[in-house]
Amino acid sequence: MKAVRYENGGQVRIGRLEGEQVIDAGPVGPAGFVPDAEGWALVAAASGEAHDLGEVRLLHPVVPQKILAIGLNYRDHAEESELEIPAVPVVFAKWTSALTGHGAPIVVPREENRPDYEGEVAVVLGRRVYRADEAEARAAVGGLSAIHDVSGRRAQLETPLRQFTLGKSFDTFAPMGPCIASAEGVDLADIAIETRVSGEVMQHSTTANLIFSVVELITYLSRGMTLEPGDVIATGTPGGVGDSRDPRRYLREGDVVEVDVAGVGVLTNPVTMEA
Repeated sequence: MKAVRYENGGQVRIGRLEGEQVIDAGPVGPAGFVPDAEGWALVAAASGEAHDLGEVRLLHPVVPQKILAIGLNYRDHAEESELEIPAVPVVFAKWTSALTGHGAPIVVPREENRPDYEGEVAVVLGRRVYRADEAEARAAVGGLSAIHDVSGRRAQLETPLRQFTLGKSFDTFAPMGPCIASAEGVDLADIAIETRVSGEVMQHSTTANLIFSVVELITYLSRGMTLEPGDVIATGTPGGVGDSRDPRRYLREGDVVEVDVAGVGVLTNPVTMEA
């Protein structure tokens, strides 16, 4: 089952995504679609008006309290970055003001001359957890989505301590969607992900190649930090980023980035440069 948050006629609502149609499930609160038991029951029972996808605007499906991003969580990405394989998860924040939806433009600030792509599998929490064990961590996964960890390498790397948060939190630098898919019955260690830039495959991998699994990330993050329903974990990006290519391949005006997550769908966003 897939849930979306969408705008139609000036109203923001949630719905069930079925192929190329959205079945309305009613109005939505400020947190968007939270993939807890109540949220999924509401979407499952959706029986409102059906809208073709071309008639509505898909928004980022959830409005989380926290976006917890994981760096260097694929071995090939750590190696291409010429950094050691981490012994523990590398965690940084993306501010929620960076969120944008499927189809919305990624707007690169005029000062940022090294805009890069990083397609990732997003895990959305469905229940509150603190100091979760493995079983609790798996049960806390409420849904899955695609997230694009757009990265301004200039801002990220121009300081001695590598200022991840600023370079990764510019407005529109966290596209997410097009939906949240139920994680029920999904093997979290076998989710395929592919990133394409203007039709060219740049990244292709699976969560089988994560250094730290989804369950390990949740258990680690919940040590001392309460994870809330709706919180998002961006699980890391595979190798193939533009900054590590020869020649380097940064995002350009007119590019279209697609992040394709198995079971979720394709998150698509055009790229434009700030005037």
